[in-house]
Amino acid sequence: MLSIEQITPHLTWQLRRDVLYPGEYKHDMEMEEDNHGYHFGAFTNNKLVAVVSLFQNGTDWQFRKFAVDAGLQGQGVGRQLLNYITNFVLQEHGKRLWCNARLSATGFYSKFGFTQTGQNFIKKGIGYVVMEKNLQPLK
Repeated sequence: MLSIEQITPHLTWQLRRDVLYPGEYKHDMEMEEDNHGYHFGAFTNNKLVAVVSLFQNGTDWQFRKFAVDAGLQGQGVGRQLLNYITNFVLQEHGKRLWCNARLSATGFYSKFGFTQTGQNFIKKGIGYVVMEKNLQPLK
């Protein structure tokens, strides 16, 4: 059973580090923007197994630092968390949800209606592409 709830930024740092930046320090996971965003965690048996941070700019919403525990990847945890934040953005009247997707994750996001914008870049040796999904308002 998976439960998803809003969490404080510092609770995201361990999974951010372990999944996205192994070898870096946990205290380096803090972003200045953390204080201005929403942070969500997915829990199973009271264990935090996935995190994502969400930031609003008008009707545009960006999610960042999406990390799922390596042992649970491919089991629907990421799908449930992505669906949760998509619905959250819709409830907040967001029109566009986007991310800087690692090139290795583009297939995952494509399955959920995200499209590549063609804006590619490399950061810390990792290739990224901006992916976006235009949202239809809730009726």
